[in-house]
Amino acid sequence: MGRHFILQFAISGCLAVVALGVAHDVGAQAYPSKPVRIVVPYPPGGTTDILTRLIGQKLTETWGQQVIIDNRAGAGGNIGAEAVVRSPADGYTLLSASTVHTVNPSLYRKLGYDPLKDFTAITLLAQVANILVVHPSLPVKTVKEFIAFAKKRPGQLNFSSAGNGSAPHLTAEMFKMKTGVNIVHVPYKGAAPAMVDLIAGHVTLTFATAPSAVPYVQSGRLRALGVSSAKRIPALPAVPTIAEAGVPGYEAIGWNGLTGPAGMPQPVVDRLNAEVVKILIAPDVSKRLSDLGLEPRTSTPAEFSEFLKSEVVKWAQVVKDSGARLD
Repeated sequence: MGRHFILQFAISGCLAVVALGVAHDVGAQAYPSKPVRIVVPYPPGGTTDILTRLIGQKLTETWGQQVIIDNRAGAGGNIGAEAVVRSPADGYTLLSASTVHTVNPSLYRKLGYDPLKDFTAITLLAQVANILVVHPSLPVKTVKEFIAFAKKRPGQLNFSSAGNGSAPHLTAEMFKMKTGVNIVHVPYKGAAPAMVDLIAGHVTLTFATAPSAVPYVQSGRLRALGVSSAKRIPALPAVPTIAEAGVPGYEAIGWNGLTGPAGMPQPVVDRLNAEVVKILIAPDVSKRLSDLGLEPRTSTPAEFSEFLKSEVVKWAQVVKDSGARLD
């Protein structure tokens, strides 16, 4: 009788495990069964917002479930990131992360989250160059002319950014270190207001992400002097890289990616990865991103996780060298 009971118990246990596995798979297949929220930790109008809305629209069309873009700006992206960390790890609240996500650990002494341990990596979305753009009233047309002009006016030229620790901010800090120019940082609460004040002439220049800058350069409202990537971008083929325009070795590339709270079910992560990658490699989306100055980049969840680790290390060195620090 004892052996019979043990056998029954073992069979019941195996059936329970199988049932859990089946339920898990069914749950993943049913995902999403309600609206999905993607938190953008910046105001509307910036690169992360533009990219996320494009992907969100395509996911809505694919799933038949609404994908809501939730702009939670503030504290250099920390407010939005913390909101996602506190959300259930069920795949219905996600974070559209960018370079700042891996910069903040070095920039802030205290964070309410760990950018690696508290998030589930889903996929890399794109890489993006920054563009050195100036107000048209500035009497310079090349990077070399700008450097010479700025060196004669130390501390007199202001540059805007999307906020302390943002990719435009650190891209400018790298430029300052490489060239020795003394330009003053004016942080804004997002890329859109930073661009508005530049166009209005309240600041002199910025190192804007390509999607934020390209339309204004093409319309003549801003003048592009150079791009921060190693190669010229298709959206502005006539604009040289900053390296070829007179600052050898200069390169600064930003990125965007999709993450969620730590502990998300792997089948849900895999489905999200597959759907988003499919969207990014579609010819119409790929061309749209290229026209904006973005380079579509995809990855497996594991590859994106390793990429995030390497970015934390890389930007820690940049922050250290620049002396930037926030409390």
